[in-house]
Amino acid sequence: QVQLVESGGGLVQAGGSLRLSCVASGRTFSNYAMAWFRQAPGKEREFVAGVRRSGVGTYYADSVKGRFTISRDNAKNTVYLQMNSLKPEDTAVYYCAADEGWGIPRRPADFGSWGQGTQVTVSS
Repeated sequence: QVQLVESGGGLVQAGGSLRLSCVASGRTFSNYAMAWFRQAPGKEREFVAGVRRSGVGTYYADSVKGRFTISRDNAKNTVYLQMNSLKPEDTAVYYCAADEGWGIPRRPADFGSWGQGTQVTVSS
């Protein structure tokens, strides 16, 4: 498995922006599709965005489409989530995840490696 460490979370007002980063180590980063999930208190973990191994090909949940952008830098073993126009309902712990497949899975059970999570809180 690849080891993942997220950073960049914090407290922001509604309408603001944050950029999350996730650094991978231990395996060849470009062999993994990467995704961001989030989990709010009392709710199930949900898919937010995913990117293919090469970085060409992304997929977004409807709730974040047009506001969030996922990208990756394979030379830096890092995946990013740029979050703009944040809303209070975006408040959650955000996790990055890695999968060795060629597509972009959407279910948590499809991912074998997870980071520890980073808290994002959006105030109204």
